[in-house]
Amino acid sequence: MLMTKPPIPQLNLTAVHEAAGRAARAIPPLWPLESSVAVNPFLGQSGEPLATAAARLRRVAGAAVTMPRAWYAERIASGEISDIDLAAALDAAPPTSRPPTIADLKRAAQIDIAPPQALPTVAELASAVSGFDWTGFVAERISAWASGYFDRGQALWAAPKRPSAYADWRLTATHDLTPEIFGLTGFATDVAAAPESADGALIRAVEQLGLSEAASESYFHRLLISLGGWAQLARYRLWQAELAGSTDTAVTDLIAICAVWESALLRKYQPQIAANWAEAIDAYAQPLQPLQPAEDDQINAILQDAVERAAQRKLQTVLSTSTRPRPDDRPTLQMAFCIDVRSEPFRRALESLDPRIRTLGFGGFFGLPIAHRRFASDVVEARLPVLLPPRVTTSCGGHAHAHEANDRTKRVAARAKRAWGRFKLAAISSFAFVESMGPVYVAKLLSDGLRAGGHNTNTDPAPQFDPPLALGARIDTAEAVLKAMSLTGPFAPLVLIAGHGASVVNNPHASALHCGACGGFPGDVNARLLAGLLNEPEVRAALAGRGIAIPADTLFVGALHDTTTDAVTLYDADHPSPAHATSLAQTRAWLATAGALTRSERALRLPRAATAGAIARRARDWAEVRPEWALAGCRAFIAAPRSHTSGRDLQGQAFLHDYDWRKDTDFSVLELILTAPVVVASWISLQYYGSTVAPETFGAGNKLLHNVTGGIGVVEGNGGVLRGGLPWQSVHDGERLVHQPLRLSVLIEAPHEAISTILDRHPEVRTLFDNGWMHLFALDDGGRMHWRYVGDGRWDVVVAPAAQEKSVAELA
Repeated sequence: MLMTKPPIPQLNLTAVHEAAGRAARAIPPLWPLESSVAVNPFLGQSGEPLATAAARLRRVAGAAVTMPRAWYAERIASGEISDIDLAAALDAAPPTSRPPTIADLKRAAQIDIAPPQALPTVAELASAVSGFDWTGFVAERISAWASGYFDRGQALWAAPKRPSAYADWRLTATHDLTPEIFGLTGFATDVAAAPESADGALIRAVEQLGLSEAASESYFHRLLISLGGWAQLARYRLWQAELAGSTDTAVTDLIAICAVWESALLRKYQPQIAANWAEAIDAYAQPLQPLQPAEDDQINAILQDAVERAAQRKLQTVLSTSTRPRPDDRPTLQMAFCIDVRSEPFRRALESLDPRIRTLGFGGFFGLPIAHRRFASDVVEARLPVLLPPRVTTSCGGHAHAHEANDRTKRVAARAKRAWGRFKLAAISSFAFVESMGPVYVAKLLSDGLRAGGHNTNTDPAPQFDPPLALGARIDTAEAVLKAMSLTGPFAPLVLIAGHGASVVNNPHASALHCGACGGFPGDVNARLLAGLLNEPEVRAALAGRGIAIPADTLFVGALHDTTTDAVTLYDADHPSPAHATSLAQTRAWLATAGALTRSERALRLPRAATAGAIARRARDWAEVRPEWALAGCRAFIAAPRSHTSGRDLQGQAFLHDYDWRKDTDFSVLELILTAPVVVASWISLQYYGSTVAPETFGAGNKLLHNVTGGIGVVEGNGGVLRGGLPWQSVHDGERLVHQPLRLSVLIEAPHEAISTILDRHPEVRTLFDNGWMHLFALDDGGRMHWRYVGDGRWDVVVAPAAQEKSVAELA
């Protein structure tokens, strides 16, 4: 017999399919390298608290969701985590699962616990009894097929795409003799005899494996986790399809493919592993709802809450310090940045140069959900948050037929560059390329590695809406964006709209350093579009009638902040204005000084960057694995007037979104903030969190070993599963962690009743706060943390330090 148990005649086929669908949605999506954006690796577990997610991911991934106990013990010993923090975390924990006293919690932090162990697959059991790594072998064979099936242009010889992932794999597997050579006799024949549909193959495999309905979901989740980034890439295809109102079966097809492999291995090794496999099935069948976390899961969650409360306590102190009030007269310069944490040091440096300089923060796509073509018939770039579908299209140089000669030249050059790159990567030419063309690249390698880098100025024509937006739509867009930015006056004579990007070389993850709000692209296009829109006389005249009076002498200019070099490019040629020449010259001097100050600050954190001058060289160094720290260290999101944060050193760790609830009469802007930028920031925060606490499961591994595959992602070495998440070098400097894994603290100055009302309308956002994946605070009029959201629609007043010390004395 092929099964460890008799067939299950009452097997509910619909239930099995639904279990596969739930398992698929428990996997986070992975965006391709060309437009990679941060993704919450716990997206499928956001409906449950940290301790429960720990129990789930332990059984299906063998992954931890918190740091080792010693990490917390070190912080308790150093005083970073105080008794106040431990007492507050204990008080917030479920009463039935927490240690009774602070002393008990401290003792628990000193106890090392065994690393989590996933439930076994058939491949793992077969590996144990045979001495051959069937787990790695299966992953390698699936990866070899997947790199071709999901290829996005790297392969010189593209394979024809079949109707589904399963159909494509089945055809490949029936001609692949590698399993036969390694001892899996009859595998190709068995695949050929399998049902032609993925659904049929999955049901057949489930019956052969002897799975029960109760065991299916966890087991399917386990199979997908074993495929790493391939499962996440397939989940991305489903995400994109559903965004467009369609669907995609690739991720559930992968479950069927894995299950076919598993059933074949069970057939070969059944006598040796039957008993262990039966035990595994019983473990997979343990109830998923409600899944009960173990005592150690609960203690780990309390310790994690304590370290986050310690960070919140420090932030509370920073926000409570008094600062010098800034003048209320008309500013000399205003500059809008993306809310990205890398903007905070630059904003602080720029504002320190003159009290009449004002900066503000807003999502870097600047409210323009665009699909952009750099060339009239080239690839479309979705320059907006991945949570949103594009609503308008744009192109460089206006209409598709405008600037036709220049457009054609750039398209040909871009395609030639892509073709040359594909030739270099192709198997047939790789060795010949190195032999024949290697010497030609010596000068370029030396130049890139040794010279100081400069900023690459974008020479594309000013972007325009294509087709043009009607005047009414332009006016409505301008009004909505200005109100969302809380930029309704007074206006400075010069207002810069600054997107951001990153200058790096030889970095497969370069797009991850660009603007996440722009879908992994730089923010220059959106910034220039908004500047152009706000400079239109017809738009300004209409805005004045709606209560937003932009002075005639105000000029909006698009800009690009390079977060690697802290250089700023101004696109003032888009809107020539001799009257602003002096102001622009002064602004360039301010930006240069602010950039130097910011580089000096960042050089202290970057390894081997003892001076600010090293920053520019790192951007051009093809061997540099840490050109910048990106968003490492992110821990807070603050939506409030800039006056609450101006002059305070937030150490590049806070997303800063300007918001004045007094101007938001219907709280529509608050709703937008909670449902878009806050969610995107949580994805970023949790990606860094997951890549730090569980790098093997949620991280991309070692940059030094990365190879690009399929033009979509990276593998370590010469094969294996696709790696998602962040490389280890993005969170670690070689000696210590540079990112402290903390769930995001969201601070909003608005009535807490209004925040609750919005959360009630958006349960998918509220569940992130209810289950502790983010913390939520309401600020008072002075910018101090006054209310803490404690879940289930309830708020507590933030306790004063004296009262906290009294509570500690009672618990000690």
